[in-house]
Amino acid sequence: MNTKVTINRLRTGVPGLDEVLGGGLPEFSFNLIAGKPGCGKTTLAHQMMFALAAPERPALYFTVLGEPPLKMLRYQQQFEFFDNEAVTRSIRYINLAGDTLTGDLDEVLRRIVAEVEAHGPSLVFVDSFRSVVLASSTQSNPNNNLAQFVQQLGMMMTTWQATTFLIGEYFNETQSNPVFTVADGLIWLHQSVKRNSIVRKMEIMKMRGQPTLPGLHSFRISNAGIKVFAPAVTPVKSSRPAENSEALDFRLLMGNAHLDEMLGGGLPRGYSLLVAGPSGSGKSILATTFLAEGARGGETGVIAVFEQRPNYAQNATLANLISTGQVGLVDSRSPDLSIEEVIHMLLAEIKRLGASRVVIDSLSGFELALAPTFREDFRESLSCLVSSLASVGVTVLMTSELEDRYTDLRFSPYGTAFLTDAIIVQRYIEIESRLLRVMAVVKVRASQHSHELRLYQIDDQGIHIGKMLVEREGLLGGRPTQKNNQTSMPRFEADELGTLS
Repeated sequence: MNTKVTINRLRTGVPGLDEVLGGGLPEFSFNLIAGKPGCGKTTLAHQMMFALAAPERPALYFTVLGEPPLKMLRYQQQFEFFDNEAVTRSIRYINLAGDTLTGDLDEVLRRIVAEVEAHGPSLVFVDSFRSVVLASSTQSNPNNNLAQFVQQLGMMMTTWQATTFLIGEYFNETQSNPVFTVADGLIWLHQSVKRNSIVRKMEIMKMRGQPTLPGLHSFRISNAGIKVFAPAVTPVKSSRPAENSEALDFRLLMGNAHLDEMLGGGLPRGYSLLVAGPSGSGKSILATTFLAEGARGGETGVIAVFEQRPNYAQNATLANLISTGQVGLVDSRSPDLSIEEVIHMLLAEIKRLGASRVVIDSLSGFELALAPTFREDFRESLSCLVSSLASVGVTVLMTSELEDRYTDLRFSPYGTAFLTDAIIVQRYIEIESRLLRVMAVVKVRASQHSHELRLYQIDDQGIHIGKMLVEREGLLGGRPTQKNNQTSMPRFEADELGTLS
């Protein structure tokens, strides 16, 4: 009878990394952390070491031709994960610079073996292993066989039951290298620089014995250390909200009875709604009303603001909802946001509050907050955001700045209207040298809704939707005209904004 061997997985202590690795780091594995200079290799190694090291699991950190231990410690002490007591209790630094300068790989290996035998570590780090390779390549020693050296080192570490990390500066992940073949795990760090923007990403190119999450995963280095923004793993719905009759049966009220009627009874649960309109048309007011209506019914909400100068503090209703904990606020001022980071922040706040309503105000600010790498295909980023929010069943309202162009009819400046389940468009019109506002429900997927273009006004009490201007035509052209069957043009007064008929 065959007995299945179970590999213990270690918790790395790096937020998001265990999910990307597929459950943690395999114990006793032989790993390579690679990438260009400055991408966070040494920081990642130290963060894992301080999370894993303990008196019963001691660590050896070999430094080679890079930073001497004292200099390395000085910089690593700036991170919150650094533990001074652990350095004396369970972590030991050893400088191999002198051995490496000889260029003799056998001598380097003997020194590593001697230290491992003397201290019996469970964790071994060699930083930078690339320095060993470069030093050996400059010597004429015929015994310098890199492939043999790496293979012997890997076998010895496995025999000693040590989890090993080689940290190296490599510029091309496709180049042939014996290290890549021998390693059980290969973690590659990337750093993309565009204009004055830097985006860091991580790729698990190899991890023997377990499935990892494919693709590039963005991460950020802060005072707390490295945080990886792993994709949200959520159950796949059997059908889209638009095809789910249950969603259509249960509708969320918008906080405006006339608008609910125009939507066909409210916004179906789990839908995404795009409110598009020019500046000052009341998009944020409508979004606040949506959240306030949910709070009145006992629902919690989340609002994400991406404007450079957000005005939520001046919005008394919204400020009260946030201060009382009925609405959570995602207001990241971090530069060069990645789409994964935005999704991670939103899902974390949704989970914390058990929120059912989400507002993103606005998509225009969201686009500007993203790093240029993610702006290049904003439709893809937006699709990823909408899909992730839909997967957790929340109802989403997004606002979008839409410049009034009276020569064409547009519902989104990004060509992304198809991504949303419902659309409300707001426009300005001019009558008798006065700017007036009109609103229409463009679509509610799989549901009947009003097709009327209605006047509305805004005051201290919010948005008030009135009647149609049935005596006018050409409203979407910005300058409506009197219909031919009208003999005179009556003045348009504010009290004409009556109730829905």
